[in-house]
Amino acid sequence: MQQRALEAAPPQRTCIGCRRREDQAVLLRLAVEEIGGVATVVVDPVRRRPGRGAWMHREPECVELAVKRHAFGRAFRAKVDSSAVVDQLRAHDEAATAGPRHTNRPT
Repeated sequence: MQQRALEAAPPQRTCIGCRRREDQAVLLRLAVEEIGGVATVVVDPVRRRPGRGAWMHREPECVELAVKRHAFGRAFRAKVDSSAVVDQLRAHDEAATAGPRHTNRPT
């Protein structure tokens, strides 16, 4: 008789932009933080901010779809300012594509 080791499946989440299901590890968690009296969507890199969270791919297409579909407000069930997170994600994407800059100059 052969014994099978039960492996736990990784948690699945749905991207609020493209609506595809992925492993939680692949997606970026977003949360709401009150900044200056305005509920603002922020990136939650450690995935521990309190309150309701939403999940999204890092791809610019998913960000655009989420904005177009008004997915941020629906995901957080509140009126939120998503412009800050859009800027954060674009800056993150630009930094990732730029990569590290190495020079051969002595310091």
